[in-house]
Amino acid sequence: MSNDVKESFSSDAPPAPAALAAKVRTLAPSMTRSMQRVAEAVAADPAGCAALTVTGLAELTGTSEATVVRTARILGYPGYRDLRLALAGLAAQQQSGRAPAVTADIAVDDPIADVVAKLAYDEQQTLADTAAGLDTVQLGAAVSALAGARRVDVYGVGASGLVAQDLAQKLLRIGQIAHAHSDPHLAITNAVTLRSGDVAVSITHSGATGDVIEPLRVAFEQGATTIAITGRPDGPVSQYADHILTTSIARESELRPAAMSSRTSQLLVVDCLFVGVAQRSYETAAPALSASYEALAHRHRSAPRAARS
Repeated sequence: MSNDVKESFSSDAPPAPAALAAKVRTLAPSMTRSMQRVAEAVAADPAGCAALTVTGLAELTGTSEATVVRTARILGYPGYRDLRLALAGLAAQQQSGRAPAVTADIAVDDPIADVVAKLAYDEQQTLADTAAGLDTVQLGAAVSALAGARRVDVYGVGASGLVAQDLAQKLLRIGQIAHAHSDPHLAITNAVTLRSGDVAVSITHSGATGDVIEPLRVAFEQGATTIAITGRPDGPVSQYADHILTTSIARESELRPAAMSSRTSQLLVVDCLFVGVAQRSYETAAPALSASYEALAHRHRSAPRAARS
């Protein structure tokens, strides 16, 4: 993991205990294997690990004391002592509540009621993880850039392309000039015309989708402010992003592709961006929203029901 990635997850205040599990899920894939063992251990048994010294946790995970301390810092804690306090707090929370009655592991023979319950639980967890791990400093900077942008280009393909369209149409409704591009050729040819004062947004769960990284690179080189919405903040897309907004890592299964839960977390980030921009430009955004509602109102009125013959 690079120093830039480490810094992007550091903050003056350590994460709350409830955010620890979300941090582990989000950051573990980009850690070294030894750090992953430490992170997985503290997430699996917070009470047990809270009782261990730094030496004890290092011995339990087959790592070194330095690895334990580095893992604590990557998770957002100044040192191991702060991580132990968070683990104790998380353990207390878990002991005072009940474990979830469902999991997101859907079997091919599950009754539809169980499918609904499992999907609902997983969606809730995805949203909670994304909210817990979202860097509000980065989010605020991205909102400021979008609110003052002359023009906004949004890049996304597949499921992320649908999210890109959602962001663009939201911005259009409050008077922003915004375009979503899922065709990589059009995305690049449009990115070439961006300048300082414009904003380009790439949406990629993997952080490695070339079709959205390439136009972001072009926009970056043209002087536009660039934003990446991604589940892999250490992925190639981060090289060309001025601001990185991290979504939760999706759990993939045979019946539930990663695109489903990644889209949920991406839409949350998009909504946060939109509301933030609308707040910054309320005097113009509110009338624009009212005008768009009025323009579509007649389409939502009930039409007469056709008589059956």
